[in-house]
Amino acid sequence: MGLALLVSLLAGLATSIGGLLVLNSRTLQRSFLAVALAFAAGAMIIISLVQIIPLGINYMTEITSERNAMLTVWLSFFAGIGLVMMIDRILPDVLNPNEMEGREDELTVGDTRSTRNLMRSGILVALVLGLHNLPEGMATFFTTYQNPTVGITLGIAIAIHNVPEGIAVAAPVYAATGSKRKAFWWATFSGMTEPIGGLIAAAVVSWMVPPEFFGIFYGVVAGMMVFLALDELLPGAWRYQTDKHQTVYGMLAGMAIMALSFILFAAA
Repeated sequence: MGLALLVSLLAGLATSIGGLLVLNSRTLQRSFLAVALAFAAGAMIIISLVQIIPLGINYMTEITSERNAMLTVWLSFFAGIGLVMMIDRILPDVLNPNEMEGREDELTVGDTRSTRNLMRSGILVALVLGLHNLPEGMATFFTTYQNPTVGITLGIAIAIHNVPEGIAVAAPVYAATGSKRKAFWWATFSGMTEPIGGLIAAAVVSWMVPPEFFGIFYGVVAGMMVFLALDELLPGAWRYQTDKHQTVYGMLAGMAIMALSFILFAAA
């Protein structure tokens, strides 16, 4: 349980790295962020389809037939996609992190009409991302608790994904206030709901949880992760890229590294 909480915490703290990148423009290279986002997308897609979905099916087969287990988990998978789509539809564009990525370096005091509105934008994005990261923390905890290998790889992918989210929060706050401290701490705050989600998941685990819970949960998590990879990470990578191949190469590298980790950690 301690390892699962630690993975959730470290994944959440990745938003602090995004905050630090904003404070040092020399490290804020679009090509690096494009590859990193695409890498995370490739990793999350292959983890979801190759490990998380089969894990959910294994849990469901403890209580039902293989066909019913697959039906339940795949329905949960698309329910997870539908859940994120619904959240994405509800959020207005100005608060949607999908609409922030790729434009952060354009936010400066000189070209902004109102620093007050800019500060408000940064804080609202931090609050929205905080809510967005809560279920990610729960997913990271549950996955690590049940299978540390899968959980750690998922945590790494989420951590990479959280770096540009930290940038999306810190950039407008820094541009509005000129305060490095405020920019950093607001970026950090946006990621701290992940370990909170881990704590909530730990409380759930302490109860008697039936196998079907994990079967449905892993299906939902896989759906959420695949949709986020396709709808948020890859479009973000396309916005950042300075060369048309960076997104494709980054995604393939993420898939290849995760595939290699599956082979290395597989039982002989």
